[in-house]
Amino acid sequence: MEKQTSINTISCETLQGRLNGAGSVTLIDTLTEDHFQRHHLPSARNACVFMMDFQHQVSEIATHKTAPIVLYGSSGRTRDAEIAAEKLIRDGYTDVSVLQGGISAWKKKGLALEGNHPNDFTTPGKALLIENKTYLIDPLQSTIEWAGRNPGTRHVGTLQLKEGRIEAKDGIFSGAFIIDMRTIKNTNLEGDELQPVLESHLKSDDFFFVDIFPEVEFNIERAVPLDKAPLSSPNYHVSGQLALRGIRAKLEFDTIVNRLPDGRLTAEAHFDFDRTRWNVIYGSSRFFEHLGMHLVFDFITLQLKMVAQ
Repeated sequence: MEKQTSINTISCETLQGRLNGAGSVTLIDTLTEDHFQRHHLPSARNACVFMMDFQHQVSEIATHKTAPIVLYGSSGRTRDAEIAAEKLIRDGYTDVSVLQGGISAWKKKGLALEGNHPNDFTTPGKALLIENKTYLIDPLQSTIEWAGRNPGTRHVGTLQLKEGRIEAKDGIFSGAFIIDMRTIKNTNLEGDELQPVLESHLKSDDFFFVDIFPEVEFNIERAVPLDKAPLSSPNYHVSGQLALRGIRAKLEFDTIVNRLPDGRLTAEAHFDFDRTRWNVIYGSSRFFEHLGMHLVFDFITLQLKMVAQ
């Protein structure tokens, strides 16, 4: 287990006194360069803790590892400055402190800030703001990956999206998308003579019966936000009807929805679903005995990434 390092902290008042006094201190903003340009503490330098060369950035700012360094991050709720301090202490810096409450606490104290927009503080990206409109899913930018298993093997592959749309209204989504089952492809047997055999098997009446049912449709009845979910975790719960092999049944899963800077939406989901609910029963011990080497697990894993504009 990694040993936890005790990190010194400093109050806004104490730091202000040190900045105004004769004692020297190197003040480092650990946030992104864009955030730093908008607002930062006076005399602060920027070394983003999220960059892989963070320690190198600091080494160019503080050339002596014994010199006093004060780090600050966004607020008392985040670990940006704390993680930065741990990195520097492990790297041999001996006088490292973290500003209590970060730049948010400094602002609340009414202390001066510098930058292009020193007083323009926006709420960190925790709430997803979506305009009420129709978004068309881009099949070329979207991906679908699948995985199926038996006791000794795992096969993976891809599918292609045909079309889809998302209706956004007051933060709630509905819509539909269609998957072209004729595009089912196996990827882990690439170059093996068994690859086309497996793909034909999946397209046959043993599995998805593609000649009769060439498309799969998922109707999104309702996608609602999960309470207080951060944007790096599943933040929407999706419920709808999946039409597969002539059977329509309910399917629910969680997904991560985000908005890109250009206005496009992305939704990414990873979940298992029981294929036998849609009469895809080949190899299932629920329906057959004495399967031997033909045993296939009931659950299929799907990894979906939808891009809509």
